[in-house]
Amino acid sequence: MARKKEIISLIDTFSEFKELKNIDRTTMVSVLEESFRNVIAKMFGTDENYDVIVNPDKGDCEIWRNRAVVADDVLEDPNLQISLTEAQKIDASFEVGEEVTDEVHFADFGRRAILNLRQTLASKILELEKDSVFNKYTDKVGTIVSAEVYQIWKKEMLLIDDEGNELLMPKTEQIPSDFFRKGETARAVVARVDNRNNNPKIILSRTSPIFLQRLFELEVPEINDGLITIRRIARIPGERAKIAVESYDDRIDPVGACVGVKGSRIHGIVRELRNENIDVISFTNNVSLFIQRALSPAQVSSIRLNEEEHKAEVFLKPEEVSLAIGKGGLNIKLASMLTEHTIDVFRELDEEGMDEDIYLDEFTDEIEEWIIDAIKSIGLDTAKAVINAPRELLIEKTDLEEETIDEVLRILKSEFEE
Repeated sequence: MARKKEIISLIDTFSEFKELKNIDRTTMVSVLEESFRNVIAKMFGTDENYDVIVNPDKGDCEIWRNRAVVADDVLEDPNLQISLTEAQKIDASFEVGEEVTDEVHFADFGRRAILNLRQTLASKILELEKDSVFNKYTDKVGTIVSAEVYQIWKKEMLLIDDEGNELLMPKTEQIPSDFFRKGETARAVVARVDNRNNNPKIILSRTSPIFLQRLFELEVPEINDGLITIRRIARIPGERAKIAVESYDDRIDPVGACVGVKGSRIHGIVRELRNENIDVISFTNNVSLFIQRALSPAQVSSIRLNEEEHKAEVFLKPEEVSLAIGKGGLNIKLASMLTEHTIDVFRELDEEGMDEDIYLDEFTDEIEEWIIDAIKSIGLDTAKAVINAPRELLIEKTDLEEETIDEVLRILKSEFEE
């Protein structure tokens, strides 16, 4: 009797597990049946002659064994066969060749069988739990979730959701200025779900452009309603971002709607992203105009496009060049990312002396040939082209030392000083 109660408690435990882990009733019944069958098969070599009936409403389980009636002297396998004498004790009308079905109680199989059942159930339940988590978060990839910070390590952070599932946010997916304490709630986008060896790992990200997009969708009703579309996003997490938006309704100003009155809508996003500066610009299919807008706040004088190579040469007044490049080169880098064009900026040439220029090859007596080749490799062939290119750009693109660039500029400028 005690063992039978133990079996019923197993079913109760399984029922409780369903409430906690949101595993559907049909799946549980199937798993319970399979677990019983696995143990029976291990004990007797087969479970084919057993019928297992789980009654979740009653909280019990019935096991029926089917055996063929054989003559007493030919009984070989008591699991598959029953002697005529034993069969007639059940019903005197049984004859050889018929089938006897009798109920067996799992608890009678012994303590080891019950232990095996517990272990099998635990293993199956763990598999179900992992599958449930994997499927749930696979459907959530690209959406924002909130979770409690549970543990912070050097390379990653562990978070726990409302159901107790573990989520990971690697350091590389955190904004550089992020600072969380244990117990705080963090918001992030589900970046991906890895499932190696049936061990799902949910990876969160706060640096993904998708995170920025979802924040705009939450803050700007027109985006959520489909009146405004986010066309492109370029982002350097924690520093600066550019987002291109478009409206198909002429009555709606997409930039104004995203920023809000006195920046009311965008302020919340900026705070969430640790004061990341966000430029919202209006998208256009006119590539030249799009590049001009992307380089804002700089005012572009003219653009020379090479659509085949996705390159653009942008000419600006001297005082606009530093604005176009931005602090640490962020503005031009983001503009290139947003427009999907390599952008080179140049100072606008004065009208005087436009036709007076000298090829770099003429300076081989003063500048080493390998330095000239390095400068020519970035598309600058003449002295004035080099002089009018921003110094920071020359250093970055040619990979030459600052002192070398300064000496080259000194030599070239001296040629035109007279």
